[in-house]
Amino acid sequence: MFDPTIIEHKSCSADTCQSYLHDEFSLICWNVHKNNINNPRFRPYMSELLARKNLDFILFQEANFKDGQAFDLDNFAFVAAANLEYSGEFYGVLTASRVEAVESHGYLTKGKEALWGTHKSLLFSYYPFRNRSRLLVINIHAINFREDKQYKVELDRVLKLALDHKGAMIVAGDLNTWSDSRLERLLDTSKKLSLKMVKFKDKSKIKSFMGNQLDFVFYRGLSIIESDVIPHPKLSDHYPLYVKFHKV
Repeated sequence: MFDPTIIEHKSCSADTCQSYLHDEFSLICWNVHKNNINNPRFRPYMSELLARKNLDFILFQEANFKDGQAFDLDNFAFVAAANLEYSGEFYGVLTASRVEAVESHGYLTKGKEALWGTHKSLLFSYYPFRNRSRLLVINIHAINFREDKQYKVELDRVLKLALDHKGAMIVAGDLNTWSDSRLERLLDTSKKLSLKMVKFKDKSKIKSFMGNQLDFVFYRGLSIIESDVIPHPKLSDHYPLYVKFHKV
């Protein structure tokens, strides 16, 4: 009953976006718990964070994008993949960027959550560097209330879809790694894609369940300039993960 009538959503800002991605860029990855539109404190917080961190990418999980809108931020375009629709509003993963994606693909998980019968969503988006190589950004909200076998099915699908990309890559999101076996499967997939995991100093602030970290950022073809877990005024039960990269 919650299956989305439209999976992939786009907002084009080609007239104001940058034409290519600079070698140095930054992002946040954040499960916003559906608060990005309806919470009146959200937009002021994001505006302040954008000014302070000069963000190039914003990767949301559990974003609300009713009527094709996520938040009214100047000079940003976004692509999104809805995993559910309710009362005319869409929810899912969303990637906003100062450079418009040249290609994007939204997917639903093959399995559904045991409790609510909803899918999770997955978003691949590609961004050009000045030298015409592409950065692949994979935004994931992993399936949660299912057995390890189904979790492996979904990770294997990510692996299959990403293997052909030879350039720089970022994989980030709420990976729902609440067990050691799930974390092991995630790390095995990242190894097969030659990805490194971003490590954060204040790991205690990262959302966890049963002592296991849930939110991650992985990368390749890039070097890390800085990383941080950013506090906020109770806008979600997750904190944003901030990373500044440089193209190798």
